[in-house]
Amino acid sequence: MWLVPGGLLLALAATLVSSSLFAQIAPSLGFYYVGVFAAGLALAWRFNSSRVLFSLLVLLLAHRAVDFFSTGQGGRVGPGRMAVALAVVLVPLNFMVFAQMRERGLTIAGIAQRFGLLFLESVIFAVMCRPENSAGNSSRGGAAVVPAWLFVSFVAAVALFVWRFVQARKPIEPGFVWSTGAVFLWLEFAPVGKMSDAYVATAALILAASLIETSYVLAYHDELTGIRGRRAFNESLLTLDQQYAIAIVDIDHFKKFNDTYGHDVGDQVLCIVAKRLCGVGGDGQAFRCGGEEFAIVFRNTSAKEAVEHLEVLRTTIEESTFHVRGADRRAERIAEKSDAGSGDRRGVERDRRKAAKKKTVSARLNSSSEYLRNHLLPDHLSVTVSIGVGEPSTRYRQPEQVIQAADQALYRAKNKGRNRVELASTTPLRIAERKRAKASRV
Repeated sequence: MWLVPGGLLLALAATLVSSSLFAQIAPSLGFYYVGVFAAGLALAWRFNSSRVLFSLLVLLLAHRAVDFFSTGQGGRVGPGRMAVALAVVLVPLNFMVFAQMRERGLTIAGIAQRFGLLFLESVIFAVMCRPENSAGNSSRGGAAVVPAWLFVSFVAAVALFVWRFVQARKPIEPGFVWSTGAVFLWLEFAPVGKMSDAYVATAALILAASLIETSYVLAYHDELTGIRGRRAFNESLLTLDQQYAIAIVDIDHFKKFNDTYGHDVGDQVLCIVAKRLCGVGGDGQAFRCGGEEFAIVFRNTSAKEAVEHLEVLRTTIEESTFHVRGADRRAERIAEKSDAGSGDRRGVERDRRKAAKKKTVSARLNSSSEYLRNHLLPDHLSVTVSIGVGEPSTRYRQPEQVIQAADQALYRAKNKGRNRVELASTTPLRIAERKRAKASRV
């Protein structure tokens, strides 16, 4: 995820720019540049991603501004050098700001602030790059185009994107890391000219490719738990060989968790169970099929072999506990609702008792919250799962039939008290084998 596609694209661009082939492909860079930005902006609009769209606009505007103010002097003298210094600060800063702003799509409310930011920065660019403001701002000898300390903004941007990836695991964050790297190569080594076109277009291409990769991940992975979703599960069924096992996993009493503790705690339960499922042995692949139901596919494994790994998994989940985030705040909210519902609804009497209620509400909330924390909202919870597992046989030939058999085994596990693993019934098959054995002896 980190090297492909962003790292690969940047390495390819850097290699071509420094090779002897660059002179041959330089005349066609204009088509590459226009095509990448047009496709990137179209994809960002199609996927309703204001973050990528405005990041591409920042790249485009910054590149054109540096090229305009450099006036063919390589960005080392006067206004051109000032433009490069401003781009070094503003491009990664914009990337960070757009990453932190709430994604609201391409609506008026969602894009107004971003357009306002770009307008303000354009004014700053125009004022700071005026000849009288940048007079004497030139690079002498072998000095760098801009002071090295300004590139701290790139380090800060990379650190932010890495942190966001650790939190959300979305490919768009590595894409911004590699795109920031392409911007660094542009501003440090080739502020103007054909090489700058190559680096800037590559930065835009990385963002567009990362947007596609992120959309793919969202389509094939469950957004809440991060594991593979229903679509990935359906596609995996098409690639199964003759020997495999499918397990259907269901969280016991999950509805009670939602009703008692709220959907936010239910989401925590789903994420914890999904994490445990990903650690199942036997090279099993876990999928979330919907709600509290999961599936595990074991390739080249029999159902009996899978049961051994599933028993270990079931025990691990049973013995695990997790901390309930925000239990205190949730208890206070429930207590407030309880007090509001039990209060006097008649307006006149409410006004008369308003002063007295203010004096006692704090004590009532504290006592209600304490009760909820101790009885309904404990700090730590544990869950169990029921599992049904099946495999192909003369009775169940197709993956869909194996899933149905595993579902039936799951229902038996629940009927027998839950928190257990049940193997799909093969009783009809055994009876047929006995009949064939008797017939052969006769």
